[in-house]
Parts: sequence; C-alpha cells; structure tokens
Amino acid sequence: MTTFFADPHLSQNMYQGPLGSVVPAYAAHLSQQGYTQQSAHLQLRFLADLNQWLHRQRLQVTDLTEPTIHRYLRSRHQRFRPRRDETSILRKLLHLLHTQGLLPNKAPPPLDNARQRVEHDFDRYLSEERGLSMATRINYRLFIQRFLSAQFGAKSVRFTALHAKDVIQFIRNQAPRLNPKRAGLMVTALRSFFRYLRHRGNITTDLAACVPTIANWQFSSLPKFLQPHQVQQVLNQCDRRTAQGRRDYAILLSLARLGLRACEIVGLTLDDIHWQAGEITIQGKGNRSTRLPLPPDVGQAIAAYLKKDRPPCSTHHVFIRLKAPRRGFANSEAISTLVARALKRAGIDSPHTGAHLFRHTLATQMLRQGASLADIAHLLRHRSFNTTTLYAKVDLMALQPLAQPWPGGAQ
Repeated sequence: MTTFFADPHLSQNMYQGPLGSVVPAYAAHLSQQGYTQQSAHLQLRFLADLNQWLHRQRLQVTDLTEPTIHRYLRSRHQRFRPRRDETSILRKLLHLLHTQGLLPNKAPPPLDNARQRVEHDFDRYLSEERGLSMATRINYRLFIQRFLSAQFGAKSVRFTALHAKDVIQFIRNQAPRLNPKRAGLMVTALRSFFRYLRHRGNITTDLAACVPTIANWQFSSLPKFLQPHQVQQVLNQCDRRTAQGRRDYAILLSLARLGLRACEIVGLTLDDIHWQAGEITIQGKGNRSTRLPLPPDVGQAIAAYLKKDRPPCSTHHVFIRLKAPRRGFANSEAISTLVARALKRAGIDSPHTGAHLFRHTLATQMLRQGASLADIAHLLRHRSFNTTTLYAKVDLMALQPLAQPWPGGAQ
C-alpha cells in the first residue's frame, strides 16, 4: 500500500483535510483489488483534489451529499478534463464512508443513476418475486443494459419516451448478430423487463406485446461440435506456465468435461466445490441445483488455479478477472469470448465459437461411446427429454437403416 504514496506532493496532503483519515483505507482497498500502482496513483490524486476542495469550502465528510458532489465536479471540470472513472472513484469512496460509519448507512447511494437503480431493482424482482437463478438474471441484465444504452446513451433515462418502434428497431439491429437461441433469450428478457416497468408504473403502453418473436425451428439442423483431437488442441494452447493460462485451462476443461453452460461458469462459487466428496454443485436454469461428480483432471486444474493464481478478494466466485477490480466475470459473453479466442489460437476455424460448442461436443462424444440419451440428459441437466433427442441426429450410422429410399432414386 505504501507504494501508492510515492509522489511526495501527494503524500504530504493526503492525511490533511476532511478525507485524511479515509485515504489509507481507500488505498488498501485498491491494493486488495489488484489495481496497478499507476491506476491507484491517479485515483488517489483525484481524492486529494476532492479533499482540498472540501477543505477550501469548509465542508466535512458528512456534507458529502449528492448536491455537494455535483458542485465539486462542476468545479473540477473547470480545471481538468472529466475522467471516465470519476463516478467509480466516488462510488467506492462513498461505500467506504458508509462502511466506516462516517456517513449514515441508510443514505441511498448518491451516484446511482436511474438506469443503475432500475437494473438493480429489476434483478432483485427476478430473484425475489420470480425466483430466477443467478445465471438467468446475469443473461437478462446483459440485454437490458444493451437496450438502455442503445436508447438513452449517456442521457437520463425517460421510460415514457419509449415506443414500440424503438423496441422493434433494437431487436432488428441485435438479432442478426446472435444465434437463434441467444436471440430468443434476448426477446424473453425484454418482455420480462417491459412487464416489470408497466407493473411499477414507469410505462403505460404494453411494450411487452410489441416484442417480436424470433423464429427458431427446433431440430432444424445438426448440433455443432468439435472432434476429440480439436478439443485437445484447444486445451493445449493454454500456457499453463502463466496465471491466465492456468485459469483459462481450468475454465475450458470444465466446459469440455462437464458440459457446463457459460452462465454456470460465471456463477460457480467456492462453496459449490466439495473437495472431500469429489463433487461439484451446478446452479442451473430455473434456480435448480445439481450435484455432479468432479472429474479428477478438472479438480486438479481448478485446484492449481486456486492455489497459485486466484487473487485474495471478497467475492466467492471461483474464476476472477485478471484486471482490477478483482471480481467474477460479468456475464456469459465473457466466457464465450474466452472460448472464441482459445479456438482462434488453436487454429480451429469453427462457424460457432461460443461456450455451448463444448456442451454439444461432450454430448456427441458420449453418444458415440454408447451412452444413452437418458445419461446425456442427466449430465447436461435438461429439463425436457425432447431437448436431448437433438443429439440422436449425430449418430448417422445408427440412423442409416431408418432412412427411406428417395422416390426415383437408385435402386
């Protein structure tokens, strides 16, 4: 922590003024969350400026209300260019002040804008009222954030300004970039969000009814999968001499051996791994948990990452971002991006590059090795057996005797 105070001008002023007693705790937080010395130094310079401004205005910590913060930012922006992380710095500071009892604990976070509040409230509604799993909520929130960003950008949120044409245009722009299943999840998330907004009175128009349906014909194509040697190529490209390589190897191996969904990797916590029993609990769809055997190679890979590379942090998520702040992955797309990069480094040109590719691959391999569809359904945790029957299509040899002669074809 002391390395963050290398600038003599900075260190001389940090312990004076209203924020003097808080700065060491803030610096310790930055160190714990893995911020670089340069990033931490810039944040502390920002706090030093705020500290001096409060002193000049003869204000105390307890005066850090929303109007006071806006006054400070207006003053600062006359002297310096706005920083992209200003809101993040101030939010961390206010959280620390609340934690230390220097500000009332019940005070609402002054910097939470309308968009962040509605995202948080919607997530709580999905959890407490609808009982959706964390994995589903993570996926929903990603699409809601995209929609709100596309509609309002940096402007204030005005839900009353939303019209059906805005919803339809957003889906037209987004759907071509997604596979049918992902696009279907997007429209489901939007319908749920618009019903929520109408329930709490933010909108009066039934925008949920305006969300178009995404065509997705089940069983219309063969599942996409990798060959066994290609899976090994992907695993081999992880440089297990590095922290990132060991983390990515553990993630990819979990996908390949257990057929986990990307959202299940994101939601996996330290409490879900039962080392003595050799089992792992998967928090899946519909808020259902399933306990599965933990393959030895997967357990060894995760243990190596936890022992050597996982940084100390407050979150219980197993897999942590490499860059500060130290926390779990934000959503499923982060895992799918990791998979896409691994495929590219392994030299595998696949039209499908998401994490689900490994799930399809595992099911295909199990079927070819003689596993029943019931066994596959159990491992993949399908709620409907009809979902698993998709994989019967990849056993082409077994299907050949069932094929009917083509009219007019060769006898």
